[in-house]
Amino acid sequence: MCKKLSGKKIKLLREGTVLPAHPLALDQNRKLNEKHQRALTRYYIDSGAGGVAVGVHSTQFEIRDPRFNLYETVLRLAAEETERALLRRPFLKIAGVCGPVEQAVNEAITASALGYDMALLSMGGLGGLSEEQLLDRTRSITKIMPVFGFYLQPSVGGRVFSYDFWKEFAEIPNVLAVKTAPFNRYYTLDVVRAVCSSSRIDDISIYTGNDDNIVIDLLTTYRFVINGKTIEKNIVGGLLGHWAVWTKKAVELFEAIKAHQKNSSSIDSEWLTLNVQVTDANAAFFDPAHQFKGCLSGIHEVLFRQGLMENILCLSDREQLSPGQSEEIDRIYKAYPNLNDDEFVKENLAKWLE
Repeated sequence: MCKKLSGKKIKLLREGTVLPAHPLALDQNRKLNEKHQRALTRYYIDSGAGGVAVGVHSTQFEIRDPRFNLYETVLRLAAEETERALLRRPFLKIAGVCGPVEQAVNEAITASALGYDMALLSMGGLGGLSEEQLLDRTRSITKIMPVFGFYLQPSVGGRVFSYDFWKEFAEIPNVLAVKTAPFNRYYTLDVVRAVCSSSRIDDISIYTGNDDNIVIDLLTTYRFVINGKTIEKNIVGGLLGHWAVWTKKAVELFEAIKAHQKNSSSIDSEWLTLNVQVTDANAAFFDPAHQFKGCLSGIHEVLFRQGLMENILCLSDREQLSPGQSEEIDRIYKAYPNLNDDEFVKENLAKWLE
């Protein structure tokens, strides 16, 4: 039986929220560090995030490798922590789902059984499939649980899709959201215009995954004339690896943007400056200077400095900080103290690690 979202969770998804992409905590032997893994989930909950995405790129795709076999485990740990938190607010549990059809179906079945609400469906690594085949794959997953579409940037394994692909994608029942993360204005525009041109415009929420342009994405109203009618659509929230760190401040920023949109029709230039500051911070974390090779380690480095991780290790020993990346993170800490949530973490870390 196909899973459906509750009314409160649909409302949360449509109004927009902060969705951190959950990292993977390891011990010195590169084994799962359950204590710190649970602490991370507790951190995101207490920071005020509206959900978490688990089993995604930030959680490391290698968790699916039979050598590690961690996919179900990390999903289960996050699900258990959200249940133990006894939240009196809706909280979205989103599972990363990837691979060929059979693998994606099996992952969706696992996620649904663990109580996850949606599948963030990656289309990376499937260059041999046509757009129509990828649409059929999406339809297969929507029969199991609601789908959160994902436009991944080509520089890290994604591919460019046509406007027609996204328009047809938007027409698939039980597709409820799309994460636009091509790191490209033109491709992002394709997704938003396609959704606005579809019959399901009101059913699909658009979230930014463009870590290089977070603030502006959230402030922008897209406006198109379609069949003689003016249509508007906003990017209502974010599902971001960047929001896996300094999450409390990300939530505060998001809430400030929402309040601004409600109370003002113009944008003060300070928002543009803040956008650049956040992008500068992201450059230190995500390492575009070295083609994003240090993106996982950069996230881990910040969490390690805060005590939320015991080290910056990844499952693959190829993942490590790039030359000069640690110094760049030092620079960001000094340049933008308004962006970090170190004090919040310091006050709560012992509780999260219990």
